Amino acid sequence: MSFELPKLNYSYSALEPYIDAQTVEVHYSKHHQGYTNNLNNAVGGSELEGKTIEEILNGVSAQSVAVRNNGGGFYNHNLYWDVLTPGGANRPEGDLLKAIENDFGSFDQFVDNFAKAAATRFGSGWAWLVKQGDKLVVSSTPNQDNPLMDVADVQGTPVLGIDVWEHAYYLKYQNRRPEYINAFMQAVNWDIVNDYYKK
Repeated sequence: MSFELPKLNYSYSALEPYIDAQTVEVHYSKHHQGYTNNLNNAVGGSELEGKTIEEILNGVSAQSVAVRNNGGGFYNHNLYWDVLTPGGANRPEGDLLKAIENDFGSFDQFVDNFAKAAATRFGSGWAWLVKQGDKLVVSSTPNQDNPLMDVADVQGTPVLGIDVWEHAYYLKYQNRRPEYINAFMQAVNWDIVNDYYKK
């Protein structure tokens, strides 16, 4: 079984004005496709064939750099595109909102913590909202690492992730990463994040 690039649920221009069509097209069709192709090349003919991406990442410390980087890139981008929505953001509701308020004090405080983790990640990487048992925490990882990996400083299940590699924002925002982070938060589909939280 080979990994396939998931279909986008919206057009390249659907996330404007927050994320521009050219960035979405290049990010999805070149970068995400590249991680998918390279992951398939890295696992083909190995004992990893037939395993889920989650199973691979859970034991990634025993795998090659190619599996770690491209497996992370494949999984991370799947989540990234899934949690974005055309038309801007709603706010979380129900159990997810309660958990955010319990663990961060307020939704606004969570947004501050998440934005800070994303803005202060040196170089390329990701920031995450992570479910650890019954608790939510914010973390960040370098490169294409994520909290599913047994090498991550903060481990758990990601329910929201923002890509802070320059390819995710440079065409529109150049070096203004905080502007991109703010724009990303305007385009989050909190219903989908809630689905990830419930799973």
